Amino acid sequence: MTEKTAVYPGSFDPLTNGHLDIIARARRLCDRLILAVLVNDEKKPLFTVEERIAMICDNVASDGGAPVEVLEFSGLLVDFTQRVGARMIVRGLRAVSDFEYEFQMALMNRRLAPAVETVFLMAKEEYSYVSSRLVKEVARLGGDVTSLTPPAVADALARRLHR
Repeated sequence: MTEKTAVYPGSFDPLTNGHLDIIARARRLCDRLILAVLVNDEKKPLFTVEERIAMICDNVASDGGAPVEVLEFSGLLVDFTQRVGARMIVRGLRAVSDFEYEFQMALMNRRLAPAVETVFLMAKEEYSYVSSRLVKEVARLGGDVTSLTPPAVADALARRLHR
């Protein structure tokens, strides 16, 4: 039997509790989960790729399902999935507004790599409005993000944004 490897891609800038929820649920669907941290300097990330990887590693439990690996990637996601032997891409959907973009991406990925399937996981209701972009904005304006991120991530945001 072949191993079911899944890739959950994202910028994870920063890691949120919504991401952790999708990670925990995706681990039940595969034998190996790779968190693919996007390297895209055009997006002007708040944290370096190394910092984002460290935040993920510090906050993803080692138990509770498939083992998790954290790798950086750039370029086409389907090229990355093929390099690591994955046949599944995991994407989280928060609201209907996410669906159109994610649907287009899934169709393009299918055209480029027909053997790779995209699986959508609906966000838990309490995380349906949480995005990294909004978390950064709230933190930048001095708001409390401790219920939206792991505690160490909230601390890192405060240090970075309010030096």
